[in-house]
Amino acid sequence: MTTRLADIAAQAGVSEATVSRVLNGKPGVAATTRQSVLAALDVLGYERPVRLRQRSAGLVGLITPELENPIFPALAQVIGQALTRQGYTPVLATQTPGGSTEDELTEMLVDRGVAGIIYVSGLHADTTADMQRYEQLRAQGVPFVLVDGFSPKVQAPFISPDDRAAMALAVTHLVSLGHTRIGLALGPKRFVPVQRKIEGFVRTMQEQLGLSAETIETDLVQHSLYTLEGGQAAATALIDRDCTAVVCASDMMALGAIRAARQRGLDVPRDISVVGFDDSPLIAFTDPPLTTIRKPVPAMGQAAVRTLLEEIGGTPAPHSEFVFMPELVVRGSTASAPGDRSRP
Repeated sequence: MTTRLADIAAQAGVSEATVSRVLNGKPGVAATTRQSVLAALDVLGYERPVRLRQRSAGLVGLITPELENPIFPALAQVIGQALTRQGYTPVLATQTPGGSTEDELTEMLVDRGVAGIIYVSGLHADTTADMQRYEQLRAQGVPFVLVDGFSPKVQAPFISPDDRAAMALAVTHLVSLGHTRIGLALGPKRFVPVQRKIEGFVRTMQEQLGLSAETIETDLVQHSLYTLEGGQAAATALIDRDCTAVVCASDMMALGAIRAARQRGLDVPRDISVVGFDDSPLIAFTDPPLTTIRKPVPAMGQAAVRTLLEEIGGTPAPHSEFVFMPELVVRGSTASAPGDRSRP
């Protein structure tokens, strides 16, 4: 026990006597000092005494797509930490191909008496889906927040990145490097974020290169799947159309685009530039390090939790969409267009 007290005291930067007072629930310890001691317990892997364990304010469901795309676990981590800090217990429910559907996961969470649900890239982003399911959930009195996607048919708060602005950032960057044949690789057209990316891409290409909307959508936009293989297939088609740069709707697709270029014997970025979307964990360490549009994950995750807790607390946010600005992160996968090497 003495050794354990010494370890905790050293980790928290306090005396062993102070640690003892906290562990025994004695008064006379500042709140910040108490938190430092509890944090030290957690870091060192010691179990908190029963009397010090925070009672859960309730369960909150988090429904995400598969976790193979690293942006989803990153967002889940932000949301989970924010919920825990507010005393709630997050319950992560993941959709997998052939597994439980969003409706089945929702039913499971409601049966377990969750205080609310956060949906990430769910059916609310699919323009062909029946939005009645969300109205039924609202009728059951379950608060919810929807991340990545928007529907005017659903009375709920939405949290989104500015997909149109993201494409403007990517295209402007590539045009500044001398590229004029810029392709866009993204997922199926029925999804709201895909439609918004196309709008931003087409508008910026029109403004900066003077191309017609029809030419852009016909020749320079390629739909595929949000996977490495999907990015590879889309990029292959765009390379066949003489694109010298490809903007991808996810980092996973961008890695596929780099693979497609290498299969053609092309060097990235000397022969073709590639831009991703998300700035997923570890993407700065790929070969080459990926230029990408950083999705504001911490801000979006914290806003989703804050908005949901307001809903749970009885002061619901208006039916509106909170839109967060993305950021261009320039790394090693973009360079001057071939034949335009005078540019930096």
